[in-house]
Amino acid sequence: MTWSIAGERGLLVCRDEYLYTKVGVARTVEGEHTAEERRAVAVLLGREPREPIQIVVCDELGAPVVISNAPILEDGVPMPTRYWLIDPSLKVEVSRLESQGGIQEAVHVVDPDMLQAAHERYARERDRLIPSSWSGPRPSGGVGGTHHGIKCLHAHLAWMLAGGDDPVGRFVAERLGIRHAE
Repeated sequence: MTWSIAGERGLLVCRDEYLYTKVGVARTVEGEHTAEERRAVAVLLGREPREPIQIVVCDELGAPVVISNAPILEDGVPMPTRYWLIDPSLKVEVSRLESQGGIQEAVHVVDPDMLQAAHERYARERDRLIPSSWSGPRPSGGVGGTHHGIKCLHAHLAWMLAGGDDPVGRFVAERLGIRHAE
């Protein structure tokens, strides 16, 4: 999938294969990250990432846009939020949308049954990654760790950009002028 923000830049889902844009080639980032990729994620997060993480969406230059977290961190802490938006300009744009009533607007626009189904899909996807032998605390909730409603537009957009079927992510993308470009 290639995404563009009002034609200004492309976002690439960096999974499974090499993806091409008009600007160049984004390499896949499955497996071990390079030291440079880890530094980029740390800079964008403002801290060292809690492992294990995976870069799943990159911009056209290969900079991380979305990372995914494991459902259980290395220290055993459950992580309900699987996808994190770490691109600084997108974070600002989504924060601006939230500050202008975007969550309340989404609550009124997005079909509640579709939203609930999205929360359930997200939780199932995350929970499938938990080893069957795991006996410690488990993450709960759907997108952004919530069971119902909308907690964070950033988490919804991150999941949608990573390939998730998220009606709130689509709402955010529409409001920000992010469109899918074949």
